[in-house]
Amino acid sequence: MLRRRTTIAVPALLAGLVHAALALACASAPSAASATRTAHTTSAAADERYLFSYFKGNGEDGLHLAHSEDGLTWRALNHDSAFFKPTVGKEKLTRDPSIVRGPDGTYHMVWTAGWNEHGFGYARSKDLITWTDETYVPVMAHEPTALNTWAPEIFYDAPTQRYLIYWATTVPGRFKGDSIGGGNGKYNHRIYYVTTTDFTTFSKARILYDHDFSVIDAFIVRDGARHVMFLKDETERPPQKNIRLAYSERPEGPWTRPTTRITGDYWAEGPTALRIGNRWLVYFDRYRRALVPRSEELGGRHQPARDAERHAPRHGVPRASRRCRASPRTRPPMTEYRA
Repeated sequence: MLRRRTTIAVPALLAGLVHAALALACASAPSAASATRTAHTTSAAADERYLFSYFKGNGEDGLHLAHSEDGLTWRALNHDSAFFKPTVGKEKLTRDPSIVRGPDGTYHMVWTAGWNEHGFGYARSKDLITWTDETYVPVMAHEPTALNTWAPEIFYDAPTQRYLIYWATTVPGRFKGDSIGGGNGKYNHRIYYVTTTDFTTFSKARILYDHDFSVIDAFIVRDGARHVMFLKDETERPPQKNIRLAYSERPEGPWTRPTTRITGDYWAEGPTALRIGNRWLVYFDRYRRALVPRSEELGGRHQPARDAERHAPRHGVPRASRRCRASPRTRPPMTEYRA
């Protein structure tokens, strides 16, 4: 029920695996199974390539990466084998890997460590292949009744030189709508966040998005002077289960109420976005089917249009880069917007 996205630069082939460091500028792309979300925005030049971080199955085998030349057709790297296997958390999963490249060239990754955790996993890398400093960040340890810490994402805020990490958590009885939020009344999520400059010390967790409905799978991009959040309305009764947008001048909010849905008459989740030229491509999971609805623009008019089927992994994140190589092809779920 989760997903994610990311980008970089890669040097060479290591025994059949494409050195997944060609460029996190290589926006993240999904592989043909359950891919997690990890996509951050980038403007594509003619020679850009894209990298997608994702997971397969339940996230038990670790981080996967894929690359693309156009943001539509993706090829798994390393023969679709994992680049990193986690050791933190009760279940030791790597769901929803989100990767961002810092100003010093270091890649930072966070991920969902398990279904019932009070924190998320973190690791860093210089080349996207060797990951170090793996740790568990217990951001919800102060809430003993919290049920989970799902789908963390990293957003680097250049003006403040801080990283904002945000995720979905249910704290039973805390907010309106426990009986209609999801999981037959078990879940009623809100989006929380912390900030950090060094991934060693973190601010206290605060609410990032709460507009009186259960919300998961937030993904933030900068669009000119504003920030745009893609989010999933997780309301179960009456069922929503669709992707919407919200806007803010600053990544920490305040955020507007959500727009009308941008996805069609089906259940969707795990949005992640990538800018290529003047278009925003929005990848998401249509649960068991991948698709490509098209829309007019990132703000304003955004009525869903044609759906084009794509075979793709679920829950992944794209990024932009300079050059990459790989093999198996796959098509991700996607929505197109004009910027």
